[in-house]
Amino acid sequence: MMTLGIAGVLMFFTSCGRQIPVQNPRTITENGTTYLVQDSILIPTGDGAKIHAIVVRKSEVEEAAPAVLFHTIYARKSDLDRAKMAADHGYVGVVSYTRGKGLSPDSIVPYKFEATDAYEVIDWVSKQDWCNQKVGMYGGSYVGFTQWAAIKNKVHPALKTIVPSVSAAPGIAEPMENGIYWNFHFPWHHYVSNNKYLDTTLYYNGQRWHNLNMKWYETGAAYNAMDSLDGEPNPQFQERLLHPAYDGYWQNMMPYKEDFAHIDIPVLATTGYYDGGQIGTQFYLKEHTKYNKNAEHYLVIGPYSHFGAQEKPDSYIFGYDIDPVAQIDITELIFDWFDHILKGKSKPKLLKDKINYQVMGANKWGHAPSLRDMANDTLKYYLANVRSGVGFTSMFATGNNGKDMHYALSEQPLHPNGYLQQSIDFTDRSNLTWNSSGWRTIVGDSLVVGHGFSFITEPFESDFELNGSFGGEISVSINKKDFDYTVVLFEQTPEGQFFALTLPYKARASFSRDREHRQLLTPYKKTKLPFGIVRMTSKKIRKGSRLVVLINGNKEPFTELNYGTGKNVSTESIDDLQEPLIINWYGDGYIEIPVKTN
Repeated sequence: MMTLGIAGVLMFFTSCGRQIPVQNPRTITENGTTYLVQDSILIPTGDGAKIHAIVVRKSEVEEAAPAVLFHTIYARKSDLDRAKMAADHGYVGVVSYTRGKGLSPDSIVPYKFEATDAYEVIDWVSKQDWCNQKVGMYGGSYVGFTQWAAIKNKVHPALKTIVPSVSAAPGIAEPMENGIYWNFHFPWHHYVSNNKYLDTTLYYNGQRWHNLNMKWYETGAAYNAMDSLDGEPNPQFQERLLHPAYDGYWQNMMPYKEDFAHIDIPVLATTGYYDGGQIGTQFYLKEHTKYNKNAEHYLVIGPYSHFGAQEKPDSYIFGYDIDPVAQIDITELIFDWFDHILKGKSKPKLLKDKINYQVMGANKWGHAPSLRDMANDTLKYYLANVRSGVGFTSMFATGNNGKDMHYALSEQPLHPNGYLQQSIDFTDRSNLTWNSSGWRTIVGDSLVVGHGFSFITEPFESDFELNGSFGGEISVSINKKDFDYTVVLFEQTPEGQFFALTLPYKARASFSRDREHRQLLTPYKKTKLPFGIVRMTSKKIRKGSRLVVLINGNKEPFTELNYGTGKNVSTESIDDLQEPLIINWYGDGYIEIPVKTN
C-alpha cells in the first residue's frame, strides 16, 4: 500500500504489461447524491511517463457505464466538479491531464505527447470494470486539440465520438494564424508550464504583459528577444519560433492530410463567429471531410465568443444582444449528443443537418449538408481605387469635419492596374493607429480605419443572408520581400451603424499560397494573393444596408512585426530597416462573399 498526493489507498493490476496504480475510491455525498471518487490515479505511458487522472461515478450505479473523458493541460483543483457533472448526467466522469501536470512527476510539455498519451488514457479507461467499453471525449480550446490528437494515428475501438469545441490547431491557429505569430501565446506558456496546476498570479498580471508588448514595440527589438525584455526565460516560446512554416514539428501533433481518412467516428464541433479558435475548428472540418468523404462531422456555430462556444453563451457580447434562438446551453447539447451516440437516444433536435448556423438578425437557425451549401450565390466585388462618394464617421478622421470617404466596392474592375498606395514607416512608433482597422464592439456608430483603406457597396435593394467565409484575392506589389495585412468585413445598416460580421482576417503574404513552404514576394512585382482560412459568419443583411471592407498593412504591438527582409520574421528588428514599406493595392483585387437568396 502507498499514497500518492491526495490521500488514497492504491492497488495494482497489470495492463499491457505495465503495473498501474489505482486508488481505492472514497465516497463524497453532496445534496443527497453519493459519489465514488478516485482523484490520485497515475496512468503509466509506454515511454515511462505518468498521467494524472480523476474518476467520479455515482455509488448507486452498479453496472458498467459509458465514460466521458476530458483530457486537459488546464489542471485545476475544481476539476473534481467537472467529473461529477458527467456522473450527474449518467456517465463515469474522467478528467486526465497533460503529462507533467497535477500529480504527474514528469516535465510539462504542451502539445507534443498528446497523440500517444490521450490514446493510452482511453485504453486504460476502456479496461476498467466500471466502463462498458464506450468512451466519449469533449472540451474546448486546448482540450479540443487533445481530442484530435488522440485519433491522429488510429481511433481506439472504445472511442465512439469526440466533441471538440473552439479547437486549438497548433501550427494553424496558434501560436500563429495564417503565418503570423500572436503575442498572447507568450504568457500562455508561463500559465500552463510554471507549476503543476496553473500560474494564475503571473498570467493574470495584465499590466505586465501590456508593458512587455509596448516595450517590445517601442524599442523595435526582434520578436525572439521577447523573453529577454521580460526578464524570464520562455523556452517553449523560443522553440515554436523555430517553426514558422507548418512543418513536421506541427504535423506530428495532430492529424495531417491522409490521417483524417481513418477517422470514422461521429464528430460534433462547436465554435462562434467571434471565436479566435474558429480557425482551428474550420481546419479540422475541412480536412476531415476532404480526406474522408463519408465523414460524420457536425458543426454548431453562432454569435459566440471563445468561452461562450464551449459552455453557455452570454446573451450580450461586445455590444450585441444575440438573438433569443442563439441562447442555447452548449454543455447540455454536448451531453444530449453523448446520450445519442453512447446510449442510443435520439439525435439533438438542433442538428438538422451537418452544418447548423445561427443567422444573426433573423432569430433563426440555418442548416446545410456542407459549408458550401450554406449559400446559393456569390457576390463578387473589386477593390476599386475610386471614391464611392459615400462618407462615414471615423474615429481617426483626418479632415472633412470628421467625415472620411470610402472607396468603391465595384462589380467590375474599374482600373485593374491602378492602385492605392500605402506607406508604413516602421521606425515611427509614436502612433498606434496604423493597424487600427478592425472593431472594438460588434455594433458601433463609427468605423475604425486607421491608415488603411475602406471600400463600400451600393445599398442593397432586398434582404439576403450572408452565409460562410469570404474569399477572393488581393492584388499588390511591395518594395520588399514580404508583409502582413488585415482584412475586415462590416455591414453598414440603414441606420448608419457598423456591424462587425466576424473577427479580422490577418495573414502573411509569403504563406498565402502554401502554409508549409514560405514563398517570398519579388519586390515591385504585382502579385495576387489568395485568402487563407477566413472565419465564417451568418447574418441577415437588410434592404438598404451596405457591405464595407477594410484593408491595411500590419504595424501593431500585439503580433509579430514583418519588416519584409525575407529572413525568419522573429529575428528581424528595427535595425534591419532600410526604407518604409510601400504597398500598392491594385484595383483587380477582389472579395467573394457567399450569400443565400430566396
